[in-house]
Amino acid sequence: MPARTENMFEYAIDVAAAYIDELGHVNNAIYLKWVQAAVLRHWRGVAPQEAVASYLWVASRHDIRYRNPAFPDDHVVVRVALQKLSGARAFYKTVIQRGDQVLAEVDSCWACISAATKKPVRLAEIIAERFLMPRTQG
Repeated sequence: MPARTENMFEYAIDVAAAYIDELGHVNNAIYLKWVQAAVLRHWRGVAPQEAVASYLWVASRHDIRYRNPAFPDDHVVVRVALQKLSGARAFYKTVIQRGDQVLAEVDSCWACISAATKKPVRLAEIIAERFLMPRTQG
């Protein structure tokens, strides 16, 4: 069952044979598909429906560090956390794990665009606030 907080989302995947390349492990491109799925699922889980219909997210940069391979029938967990919002950009950190073993770490930047114009757009402050952890008063 997927888990979600305001700035984090996770989901589990059972590695299918279709994900395996000629080296016998999950193809590197599959990791990026998992990252994209996590980011978009996070957005859809936090944003109001009208915002989901009005804004789209496109990846503008991925920095991925492959640590260990995943193999057929592995059970992996993808955890994505929003690090910050800046203008029309969102910065995410994703960790893909099999048990306690880190398989990959990904820092990515996503651009928010208008569904109507396909141009970059800032999220309204009320929507952006839904993604950020509440600050503690002290």
